[in-house]
Amino acid sequence: MGDISKDIQSTFQSEKIRALVNIKYTANWIESHQNAFFKPYGISPQQYNILRILNGAGKPLKVQTIKERMIERAPNATRMMDKLCAKQFIERLSCLDDRRVVHISITKKGINLLKQINQGPKIDVLKNLTDNEASMLSALLDKIR
Repeated sequence: MGDISKDIQSTFQSEKIRALVNIKYTANWIESHQNAFFKPYGISPQQYNILRILNGAGKPLKVQTIKERMIERAPNATRMMDKLCAKQFIERLSCLDDRRVVHISITKKGINLLKQINQGPKIDVLKNLTDNEASMLSALLDKIR
């Protein structure tokens, strides 16, 4: 089991500072595992999030709506969508009523990629937690926000 004090070879002035550092350290640890997991698929965790949003919506969405629904608010979401479009995982659809508005739709290729990812090995960074512990963690994180 990890210990933040040993992992970063540091001591802390208080338990609250230790907890804050631990949250940031763990978030980076999870992000690096996610990046490694999605690399063979040629996408980032944020791009996966975009594909899931579009797939779950079941209809084309405005770019702004996708940005609002993203787990990690990314200022470069449009660039991520450009890359997904270039790989033909999504497509842009012009709005007939307003040419300034662009809708984004997931393609068959994008849906197939999601199926491939879901059928493959899973990333489980919370495998050491019981369901009860995961629930407690989630409640504590909600309390922080």
